[in-house]
Amino acid sequence: MPSANSLSDSLGNPLTLDDAASLPLVDDFVMGFISSEARAVNLLAVADADASPIVQAYCATLHLFAESREAAANARPFLAKARAGAARATPREQRYIAAIEAWAEGDIARAIALHAEQAREHPRDLVSVKLGQYHCFNTGDCPGMLKLALAVLPHAAEVPYVHGMAAFGYEQCHLMREAEASARCAIAMCRKEPWAHHALAHVMLTEGRLAEGLAFMESVSDTWIGLNSFMVTHNWWHMALFLIDLGRDAEALAVYDEHAWGVVKDYSQDQIGAVSLLARLELAGIDVGRRWEDVADHLRQRQADHVLPFLDLQYLYGLARAGRPEAEVLLRNIVAFAPNAPASTRAAWQRVCVPAAHGLVAHARGDLAAAIEGLGTALPRMIEIGGSHAQRDLFEQVYLDALVRSGTQASLSAAQGILQQQLNGQPESLRLRRQTAGVYARLGLGQLAGGTTGLA
Repeated sequence: MPSANSLSDSLGNPLTLDDAASLPLVDDFVMGFISSEARAVNLLAVADADASPIVQAYCATLHLFAESREAAANARPFLAKARAGAARATPREQRYIAAIEAWAEGDIARAIALHAEQAREHPRDLVSVKLGQYHCFNTGDCPGMLKLALAVLPHAAEVPYVHGMAAFGYEQCHLMREAEASARCAIAMCRKEPWAHHALAHVMLTEGRLAEGLAFMESVSDTWIGLNSFMVTHNWWHMALFLIDLGRDAEALAVYDEHAWGVVKDYSQDQIGAVSLLARLELAGIDVGRRWEDVADHLRQRQADHVLPFLDLQYLYGLARAGRPEAEVLLRNIVAFAPNAPASTRAAWQRVCVPAAHGLVAHARGDLAAAIEGLGTALPRMIEIGGSHAQRDLFEQVYLDALVRSGTQASLSAAQGILQQQLNGQPESLRLRRQTAGVYARLGLGQLAGGTTGLA
């Protein structure tokens, strides 16, 4: 067996390991993390036995991805061990440790800067690149996501997952042709590349290629095995969006029940996926029965999380839609937390999350005027709380619903402008066609209600 001082991971990055026997589990983390596979967590098995700084930092990373109130506290013992041994680590490992420490402290701007520096100095540290993209994504910095991927692409062009990272960065920057080319390149290299599947689903949804998008996702869904719960549930979530827009209501509900909710019900991303999908089903006129109750049972633990404003808003709406008193507690906690949020995210909490939170609770309670006020204030800056275009569309759908249901001339006029533009871009959408026709009828333009093809 090679000496513990002469080891490298599968991407060629030198490792400082106390025990060479840990190498396979380190590689499980490195390759599992960039490929969205569940094997990334296997490394936790040696957390007590191997005090190597990079092992400890990687374990801290896994704890922070819980995205829970306890995550940072759970990560800190691992970070303390990593810091204690950092002097014997490589410069790459030291920078990675510093970036994870910044994340744990809520200094996301510093974390992003460190990951960008790592991309320049050690472009095959793809775990760092993917983490940097994660932070850029959560702060609405889409060009930052793309810049990270493009910086390392020439140095790791044989790795399909880098092309998937580039594809999503391109898509979030509205560069659809480049996004599709990068996604298809990744999939040609590795058919099981779920992040590239996800990026291509975004492209097809944005471009209104709904039937094609559904067929594509169905054609690769057999590869969604061994993935982390976010990746598998989120790709099925995308499948459900296509089904909703195509008017295949029963199938969309079945996707929710069989694939989108129930994998890891206590995980943040699975929870927000369930909330946003249930809301979209309802807004499309589909009866979801008592499904809100089960989701709300798992959201009760989120009353004081405040990890990301994007997450808190969806926890809040889920609790409010279920009529739970915890919604009021979470709303109060968001308002109190916002002025004291970490400096790099404080504006997003104060200027976007707080008004949106008031608007979402108002909508859930039927106070349409307050919903329009709160969401109308937040929507122009909604990108600042992160999430993808497709995910943030939930907030616009709720706002549109409030406009339509309020029924005033002004609100219906505003709804018409938004809906018709959306339908122009997605002429296959039966959901948008139905909603737009309803607005035209109420505006006294019934002659357009049957002819809103979206091709005008």
